[in-house]
Amino acid sequence: MKFVLFLAALVVIFLLAYLVSRDKKGIKFKPIAIMLGLQLLLAYILLNTGVGLIIIRGVSGLFEHLLNYAAEGINFVFGGMAMKGAAPFFLNVLMPIVFISVLIGIAQYIRVLPIIIRFLGFILSKVNGLGKLESYNAVASAVFGQSEVFISVKKQLPYLPEHRLYTLCTSAMSTVSASILGAYMTMVDPKYVITALVLNLFGGFIIANIINPYEVTEQEDIIEIQETEKQSFFEMLGEYILDGFKVAIIVGAMLIGFVALISMINHLFAAIFGISFQMALGYVFAPLAFIVGVPSSEVVEAGTIMATKLLSNEFVAMMDLAKITASLSSRTVGIISVFLVSFANFSSIGIITGAVKGLNEKKGNLVAKFGLKLLYGATLVSLLTAAITGLML
Repeated sequence: MKFVLFLAALVVIFLLAYLVSRDKKGIKFKPIAIMLGLQLLLAYILLNTGVGLIIIRGVSGLFEHLLNYAAEGINFVFGGMAMKGAAPFFLNVLMPIVFISVLIGIAQYIRVLPIIIRFLGFILSKVNGLGKLESYNAVASAVFGQSEVFISVKKQLPYLPEHRLYTLCTSAMSTVSASILGAYMTMVDPKYVITALVLNLFGGFIIANIINPYEVTEQEDIIEIQETEKQSFFEMLGEYILDGFKVAIIVGAMLIGFVALISMINHLFAAIFGISFQMALGYVFAPLAFIVGVPSSEVVEAGTIMATKLLSNEFVAMMDLAKITASLSSRTVGIISVFLVSFANFSSIGIITGAVKGLNEKKGNLVAKFGLKLLYGATLVSLLTAAITGLML
C-alpha cells in the first residue's frame, strides 16, 4: 500500500510540475531518474539503517552541544530567564541562531566553507543536468539562507536569463539555512530535519528540471563568486553576530504577526462559518496529505499544518504540530515534519524578491513576476520529500 501511494504521489507531483513546464519537450529524464534514485537511497540510509542512525545522532549531538554553548551566552545576558521559563521560545529557540551564525562566519573567514560549498556543488553538477552555478547556489543556500546566498553570486545576476534565475530562486526557497537548523531541532525530531535538508537539495533540481528545463552551454557554465570585502577577524565576528541577531528578531516579529493574524482569522471564520480558517484549509490540503502517506484518519489535521506553513511560515506550523503530536501517529509526524523543513511559503516570495532587488532592481522585478510559480515549485519539492519519507517510514 505504501508503495502504491508513493507511485501515486510521484505521478501527481510530476504532473503538477509538468503542467506549468516552460518547455515540455526539453525535460531531461535521465538526471531526474538519477536524483530520484539518490533521494530514495539517502532517505533509506538516514531513516532505516544503523549507519543512518549514527549520522543522525552525530549531527544532532553536535547541534545539541552548540545549543548548550549558546545557552551559556543567553543565560549570562538574560539572567537565567530561559531556565525559569519566562520567555522560552525566543530565548531557547531563536537566540541560539546568533551563535550558529558566528560559527558560519568563522568557517567562511578561514576559507573552509567556500571549499566545501564548491566541492559539493561540483559533485552535484555531475548528476543534476544543470550548470555549476545552479549546483553551487543550491549548496550555498543551505548554508547562508535564501537571501544572503545571492550576495555571493551578485557579479553574475545582471547576465542571468529568467530560466536560470528561476532555478537559483527555487533552490533558495526549497532549502533552509544552517543558522536555523538548531532552532528546528528544538521543535521537531532532528532526524527529520537532517533528512529534509538532504532530500530537498536534490528535490529542488528534480522539480526545476521539469518546470524549467534548459541546457547550459560551456560559455555560460561559469561561477563568479563575489569575494567579501577583507575584514579583520573581530570585524567579521561583529558582523555575523549582528546578522544572526537580526534573523532571530525578524523570525520573532513574523511569528508575532502571523500567529496573531491567524488567531483573528480563525475566530472570524468560526463565528461566520462554524469552522476555523485553518481547519477549512485542512480539508483543502487533505488529499495532498493522503497521497504522501498520511493515514486517512489524520489527513485533515496534517493538511491543516501543511496549509499553515504555506500561508505563514515553518515556525508557526512547527509550533502547531507540537500541540497535536501526541494525537498523531509517528508516521504522520515524520511525514509532516519533513514537509515543514523548507522556506516554501508566501512570505519567502517577498524575502527573495527583496534580496535580489537590493542587488539588481531589474532582476528583482523579474523574480516578483514569477513569484507564485516559484512558490508552486518549492511546495512540490516539499511534497516530494514528504512522499519519499512516507515510503520509508
